[in-house]
Amino acid sequence: MTSKREKTVAIVQMPAAVLDRVESLRRAADYIQTAARQGAQLVVFPETWLSCYPAWVFGMAGWDDAQAKHWYARLLADSPVIGLPDDMDDDLSMLREAARVNAVTVVMGMNERSRHHGGSLYNSLVTIGPEGAILNVHRKLTPTHTERTVWANGDASGLRAVDTAVGRVGGLVCWEHWHPLARQALHAQDEQIHVAAWPDMPEMHHVAARSYAFEGRCFVLCAGQYLAADDVPAELLTAYRRGVGGKTLDEGVLFSGGSGVIAPDGSWVTGPLFGEPGIVLATIDLAQIDAQHHDLDVAGHYLRPDVFELSVDRRVRTGLSLRDA
Repeated sequence: MTSKREKTVAIVQMPAAVLDRVESLRRAADYIQTAARQGAQLVVFPETWLSCYPAWVFGMAGWDDAQAKHWYARLLADSPVIGLPDDMDDDLSMLREAARVNAVTVVMGMNERSRHHGGSLYNSLVTIGPEGAILNVHRKLTPTHTERTVWANGDASGLRAVDTAVGRVGGLVCWEHWHPLARQALHAQDEQIHVAAWPDMPEMHHVAARSYAFEGRCFVLCAGQYLAADDVPAELLTAYRRGVGGKTLDEGVLFSGGSGVIAPDGSWVTGPLFGEPGIVLATIDLAQIDAQHHDLDVAGHYLRPDVFELSVDRRVRTGLSLRDA
């Protein structure tokens, strides 16, 4: 007999269409439908899956680099602007409709354009509910190293664990998992399912994801990209290879995946899938969280509020105040 606290979750480790938002959204809708037909109630995509991780920046970090400017402009033009929560006509309408039609919650990693005519990008995780409404947008707080030539700093307005049909869901992007205060902010909101979104999956990324699950006593969906050389436009391939360390893996694979689902004790529910595309499915039992809290609750009996205090400012700051007559 299936417990009411058992949920089926899915991680999409399938290639996007690099710098082709429309085709990527079409593929995403197909993958969501496939996962839903296999029983998934939550469908998760990796970091900036829509519509690529800009790995070329690591080889184009020089000042006034014409190629870097060219590809930034391409990425900016391809990146969606997120509308209001109830605006079903925004740039993500196809994705929101897929969530609604298949009655699933979706967490999508994406390049988000600040405004339709704005010049900045965010590395974002957008959470969409089974009715197609946007539940949360988390913008990566601090892009890492050369990433700062592409993405602006995010704010804390989306640093939230939100109620969904599958439980309280939150997420962080890549090296935010080594940001202890961001981790604690989510732990303190009783996060039950955490999305750990990455481009690639070296051992240390798995270490961070498993540590997060153990520390937060939550399930972690560790989502990594699968991308082959054939998925990248020919004129970008050399720079892309340089950006991923010049590696050419088996059969020209650039990002080899590594997605898997981790239990609240840090063990694998479904071990990582490497070297091939696929949809990683797992059934999780939220009741396990309560048992693991017996010896560790970093937002409860293991917290020392008399010694430590964390303050998080979740206001949105635009830097602009307009007063018209």
